[in-house]
Amino acid sequence: MKSDRLLSILLLLQTRSVVPAGELAERLEVSVRTIYRDVEALSAAGVPVYAERGRHGGIALLPGFRTDVTGLTADESRALFVLAAQGAHSALGLDQALGSALRKVMAALPEPHRPAAELTSRRILVDPARWMRVPRPAVDLDVLNSAVFSDRRLRLRYRHSGTTEPRTYTLDPYGLVVKAGVWYLIADHRAVPRLFRADRVVAAALTDAPVRRRAGQELADVWQVLRRQVEDRQADVRVTARVRADRLELFLRIQEGQVTAEPVTEGEWAHVELAFPSVVAARSLLAFGENLEVLSPPEVRELLARSAAMVVELYGLSPASGGGRD
Repeated sequence: MKSDRLLSILLLLQTRSVVPAGELAERLEVSVRTIYRDVEALSAAGVPVYAERGRHGGIALLPGFRTDVTGLTADESRALFVLAAQGAHSALGLDQALGSALRKVMAALPEPHRPAAELTSRRILVDPARWMRVPRPAVDLDVLNSAVFSDRRLRLRYRHSGTTEPRTYTLDPYGLVVKAGVWYLIADHRAVPRLFRADRVVAAALTDAPVRRRAGQELADVWQVLRRQVEDRQADVRVTARVRADRLELFLRIQEGQVTAEPVTEGEWAHVELAFPSVVAARSLLAFGENLEVLSPPEVRELLARSAAMVVELYGLSPASGGGRD
């Protein structure tokens, strides 16, 4: 464990000029006193490491010192070859770069770990796309990517859902997020965090103005705020329903995004709790026909009853006889 920790300290110091001892202790889950003992051990081993005192002090390496360290464990080697979002590399134009990087990593791996790493890439496949979804059109991320990495403001023409006329925004981008195969631009508009689907971008152009991000805010922080906003907005209407037990697995597969609690099965029925952004959105439950009954709230029951009656009328069926038109 100590050797792994010493290696981690060395790698962290090579990527940063000065790292506070408290930060190293927090990241490695040890005490500050242990960090100072590790620094002494590195120094005794010939590593030119030293401690800087003062408010902005910390642990540092002598300028220019580098070491070629590839001491990966077997699990670390395997983890590098499990590509958890393969479509992301294609969208960013990094397929060839990824292949080249992995070949270099393979060459640098300790000889005993190479077979396991190579086998992992053949035995583990992660497909981020959900079942039975219409293929999405290709998304052009070039300009968005340039704005993110050049730290420049972005002018965007964007078409919101349910509208035909795009709107124009001047944005301060934080970064790009891919969630369930969908790319999003995370940016501030007038210092307010916003979420923009990349496939709804009509046009995008870089400006000459530097980006103006809120102090102390990173991509991960802004994403967490926006994600909570979306999830809270989707939970405006709480629905209790019962589903036939032999249809429960299919129901959960289709409605997994709305289910809020573990289903409880009693006999031939399973009780489920769901959340929808609006009463109208719960109309999707009609797809399960007689295999599902909404128990509450009353307004959702009424909506489904009216919708079902309209379907019966459309097909000219008599609820009593089940017959067709004369």
